[in-house]
Amino acid sequence: MGTFVKGSQLVAEIENLFDEAYEELVIISPFIKLHSRLIDSLRSRIDDPKLKIRLVYGKNKSDKTKSLNKVDFDFFSQFSNISIFYEPRLHAKYYGNQDKGILSSMNLYEYSMNNNIEFGVVTKSNLVGDNLDVDAWNYFHSVIEGSLLEFEKTPVFESGMMGLRKKYLRSDVTVDLLSKTFEGKSVSKNRSAVKGIKNKENNLINKGYCIRTGELIKFNIAKPYTDNAFKSWSYFKNLDFKEKYCHFSGELSDGQTTMAKPILVKHWKAAKKQFNLK
Repeated sequence: MGTFVKGSQLVAEIENLFDEAYEELVIISPFIKLHSRLIDSLRSRIDDPKLKIRLVYGKNKSDKTKSLNKVDFDFFSQFSNISIFYEPRLHAKYYGNQDKGILSSMNLYEYSMNNNIEFGVVTKSNLVGDNLDVDAWNYFHSVIEGSLLEFEKTPVFESGMMGLRKKYLRSDVTVDLLSKTFEGKSVSKNRSAVKGIKNKENNLINKGYCIRTGELIKFNIAKPYTDNAFKSWSYFKNLDFKEKYCHFSGELSDGQTTMAKPILVKHWKAAKKQFNLK
């Protein structure tokens, strides 16, 4: 059963959850601005490759720095084992570690923690498995899977003792779509940029659409994603994960498209004829 908490008790539970995370920490919040107490809770684990952090933020598609600022990105990017995802539709808030989770109304935002009326439900895992805890964990795992991977830093180990022992060497940044955003180098949608998009659409002969973002790309049934979206899909490599758009028409698919079946059934005959598909 879950435990209802509010006010300072909720803040304390989130702080304890961060303190007690030694294997996994999941942070899902549209807005991120860390309270100093949470920074203090995490600072000692920066160089710990055993702690895997997965963070999802959202909103403010035109200016993501309003949802995740440079100070917090710089802090999180120091960790040895971390992935940061973006989901523009995100409104839910969830915090979890290897032992418990918190479903909450509160963003991981310093102002919210200090001023707002907020609540949360604390769930704990056990040998049998609390249905609420398991359901919440599974649901937010699917949210992560459907989000765009924007930053990833993974630990590199050296095997020893015939593979029985691993020595941590370093951590490598394998994906980074965020640094340029915080450096102010992101491309604005001015007239020339819009014109460039239109020219691309007119000149693209084999036109298709990314099944995760809806962006215009070259038709490729074997890789129906933008390069960045494909990196996100490759994080889990789930062929049957439900996506958002049809690769052939670009229309919303309501979860009826996947990596395995990227074209809506109603468009399959037309796509088959146009692109000589088998």
